[in-house]
Amino acid sequence: MAQYGKKAGEKVERAMHERKTGKLKSGGSGKTVTSRKQAIAIGLSEARKEGGKVPAAKKSAPKKAPSNRTASKKTAAKKTASKKTAAKKTPAKKAARKKT
Repeated sequence: MAQYGKKAGEKVERAMHERKTGKLKSGGSGKTVTSRKQAIAIGLSEARKEGGKVPAAKKSAPKKAPSNRTASKKTAAKKTASKKTAAKKTPAKKAARKKT
């Protein structure tokens, strides 16, 4: 049994033709599409919207959380940086604070 319907093939064919002639535009930004893969994706998306037989779009994999080692190093670096800035008060600043 066919995975894609007739409408999907027609939409992809039309999108590829527009890409070759330089008339295919991206939906979001409106820039001219030059990528083959992007043209196919646009054609399949249009067929999907019109109810053609097209499998659901693949979802991207979720981003992995950073490992505990790198996260702990970053927080430790931030803590040491904040302590250093607090310890660098000059005597002149201390005297000015006491006067007010």
